Amino acid sequence: MFDALTDRLQGVMQSLKGHGKLTAEDVDAAMREIRLALLEADVNFKVVREFVAHVKERALGAEVMDSLTPAQQVVKIVNEELVELMGSGDSKLAFSGHPPTVILLAGLQGSGKTTTCAKLAKLLKKDGKSPVLIAADVYRPAAIDQLQMLGERVNVPVYAPGADVDPVDIARDGVKYAREHGDVAIIDTAGRLHIDEELMGELVGIRDAVKPHNVLLVVDAMTGQDAVNAADEFRKHVDLDGVVLTKLDGDARGGAALSVRAVTGKPIKFASTGEKLDDFDVFHPDRMASRILGMGDVLSLIEKAGEAVDEKQAAQMEAKLRRAEFTFEDFLDQLKQVRKMGSLSSILGMLPGVPGMKELKNVQVDDRQLDRIEAMIFSMTPYERRHPDLIDGSRRRRIAGGSGTSIQDVNQLLKQYREMQKMLKAFSSGRMKGFRLPGMSG
Repeated sequence: MFDALTDRLQGVMQSLKGHGKLTAEDVDAAMREIRLALLEADVNFKVVREFVAHVKERALGAEVMDSLTPAQQVVKIVNEELVELMGSGDSKLAFSGHPPTVILLAGLQGSGKTTTCAKLAKLLKKDGKSPVLIAADVYRPAAIDQLQMLGERVNVPVYAPGADVDPVDIARDGVKYAREHGDVAIIDTAGRLHIDEELMGELVGIRDAVKPHNVLLVVDAMTGQDAVNAADEFRKHVDLDGVVLTKLDGDARGGAALSVRAVTGKPIKFASTGEKLDDFDVFHPDRMASRILGMGDVLSLIEKAGEAVDEKQAAQMEAKLRRAEFTFEDFLDQLKQVRKMGSLSSILGMLPGVPGMKELKNVQVDDRQLDRIEAMIFSMTPYERRHPDLIDGSRRRRIAGGSGTSIQDVNQLLKQYREMQKMLKAFSSGRMKGFRLPGMSG
C-alpha cells in the first residue's frame, strides 16, 4: 500500500544526502516534495499541512543545521513525526477485572467487520483468552452463517439466535452467554453503505445495553479519505476507543492509515494485512513508520519467526546444514515454517532496504510458485525425497504428471537443489569465499 509513498520519500532523503550542509532553501525544496508525496498518498490536507510544518520547524533547528550528517537527522525527524502522526506507543485493549470483557465492532458495510471478529478472536486466543463471537448483524444476508463458519475455523463458540431477533437483545444475551463460555465477548454489528440515523441509533442501543469496554471502528484502508470521514462521523455519534485498519495489503495509496488517528484523535489498535485469519496484528506506529521510510520492520519479522519456527527443529536443521545434508523432506519442513510467517511479499517488506531496492521494483513475488514446488515434492516418493540424485527421466515424467507441472519445472527444481548442495558444501568446508551461484553476479 505504501510503495509509492516510500519511493517518493526515499527520493527526497536521497537528494539531501548529496549535501554536506543543508541550507534553508534545501529544506524548503525537501518539504515541498514531502508535501506532494503525502497529498498524492491521499493523506488529509490538514494533516499534511501540520506534519510538514512540524518537520520543517525541526529541520531548520540546530540539531540539523549544525550536524555533520544533516540528511540522517532529517530522516530521523521524519520518522519521529510519522510515529507521532500514527500514534506514538502501542494502544492496548482494556480488559475487565470481572469477565467477560466486551468488545463492540462497528463500521460501514464492506469494511471487513465479520472477518475482523474472527481474526481478533484468534489473536486473543494466542494470548490465552477465551473469546466468544456474537452475531448481532441480522440485516446482511449470510452474515450470521459467515460468522458461524469463521468461529468453527478459529475454534471459538458463536452466539447466533437468528436473524429474527432484535440486535440489542442478541448483544445483551450474547454477553450473558459469553460469561458462561469464555472471558471475552466480541460483538459483530450491522453496517450500512453510508452513515444514517438508523445505523447510529442501533449502535447506541447496543452500546447502552452491554456497556462495552472497547468500541472499535473497523475501517477499510483502501477507501482513502472516505474512510477517515466515516471514522470521524462514528466518533461523533459513538464514543470510540480505537480503530482497526483492514486491507493494508491492498494497492491503494494508504492515506487513511496516516490520517485517521490525527483526524479522530483515536489510536489505531490493530491492522489486517491479508485475507488469512493469521494476517492480523497489533498496530505498532514506530514499525509502520520504519516500513514507510524503507527501513524495514525487523522486530515484527523476528516475532513472526519466533511464532513459526520450532526451536528443536531449527537446531536439528542447523546441524544438517553444517554437514551439508539437506534433503527435499528438510526443504519441505522449512517451506512450511516460512509460509506460517505470511506471504513472501510481506516478509520481504519487513527486511531493511528491500522495499527501496531498484532491483526488486518490478519483481512480482508469486506465492503460487511455492505451491508448485510443494506439489512436485509431494509427488516424489519418500525415498526419492531423500535421494534426489536417483530421479531419472521416467521418475521425472511421473513427478511432473502427479504435480500438474512440466518436466522442465521438475528439471529446474532438481537443478536448484544441486546448486544448493554445492553452496552448503562450500559453507561446511570453509570454501565459501568467492563462491558464486550461477546467474548471479558478486
